[in-house]
Amino acid sequence: MTWSKYKKYFNVKFFLYGIVIISFYSVIKSCSKDSLDDVEIEETVFEPDNFKFGYNLNNYQVINDTVRSGDSFGVLLEKHQLFYPKIHHIAEKTKEVFDVRRLRIGKPYTVLFSKEAVKTPLVFIYQPNKVEYLVVEFCDSIITSIERKPVKIIEKETFGFIESTLSETMEDQGLPTQLIYDMSDDIYAWTIDFSRLQKGDNFKVIYNQRFVDDSVYAGIESIKAAFFEHKGESFYAFNYMNEASKNNTDYFDENTKSLRKAFLKAPLQFSRISSRYNLKRRIAYYGNRVKPHKGTDFAAPIGTPILATANGTVIESRRKGGNGNYVKIRHNATYSTQYLHMSRRLVNVGDYVKQGDVIGKVGMTGNTGGPHVCYRFWKNGKQVDPFRQKLPDAKALPAHLKSNFEEFIAPLKQQLDSIN
Repeated sequence: MTWSKYKKYFNVKFFLYGIVIISFYSVIKSCSKDSLDDVEIEETVFEPDNFKFGYNLNNYQVINDTVRSGDSFGVLLEKHQLFYPKIHHIAEKTKEVFDVRRLRIGKPYTVLFSKEAVKTPLVFIYQPNKVEYLVVEFCDSIITSIERKPVKIIEKETFGFIESTLSETMEDQGLPTQLIYDMSDDIYAWTIDFSRLQKGDNFKVIYNQRFVDDSVYAGIESIKAAFFEHKGESFYAFNYMNEASKNNTDYFDENTKSLRKAFLKAPLQFSRISSRYNLKRRIAYYGNRVKPHKGTDFAAPIGTPILATANGTVIESRRKGGNGNYVKIRHNATYSTQYLHMSRRLVNVGDYVKQGDVIGKVGMTGNTGGPHVCYRFWKNGKQVDPFRQKLPDAKALPAHLKSNFEEFIAPLKQQLDSIN
């Protein structure tokens, strides 16, 4: 090929390359402007860490569900691809920290799986309440533990005037149910008869609420101080560490007097008295004959928890005749109490129970026209009306703690008095 032919060939080749480059530039230029929004560009998306229960959930396939009727620990694990005998081995290992028979309907649980094509369950998490959760790992070995979420404590204040009942007044204000129970069944159960409140009675409370995950309400931590005005009389209550009761807190008034009595006024929460102790009661069903009623009847729905009104030892737990299912507790050499017509008895002879412990459930066993508990009270072996007894107080605050107590309650009392 001659030089003139080579020259002509290279000129044509470079000309064609130029056309290709110009065309490619034009395409890029057009994509970088108006048509860019119409072009799908694949990008690598980096998910932010999603930590919960101590695990980065992005690393797992996650199933969240709740325990349903008929579910057990074994059923739940089998439902999520674990089978016997491994389930039995996991359950036995878990018993060391949690009784798996205590799973409750409606409580949430989470299962973490591997991200492989064949899902392999790795972790089971059960939440019995908003603060605690059970973790069961069954990867190479079985590891179980009870963990707690970080809890934030926030102090709250509230007050109210009674229009009907304490519960209705507090519920109308949107106050937590637990606060109602603590006020009526813990702090003032021994000093105020909440079935006889009057319109105009009023209260003030300083209490701590618990929150998890910054905003999820997790119950009342404690009531720091309270004030209740009933029939014109003032009742202060301050939550104070009592060395005499093995460093447990208790409630005392401004004069260091304990608000706690040896006996609760009633064996039920928020019940009504349907029949009082009456030795001259006449019953139409028995021909209007006098048939003494030596107990106090508290009406409540079937299944309502029945509480021991004082510390003591169970001396009878049985079913007999008109009493139906009943429990009898000996508190000391002087006092005993009995609880009749239970649907279920939850204690046995010889059990030691503390004041407020649930000993049974309200029912209709024996001779009864409706669900209630008949509460009977013995003093020196004789049945008496508990509402006419001068019952002993709990131990008072030791004298050497008085100055410390007064210093402790001073700012709380000032805070209560300033709540409007």
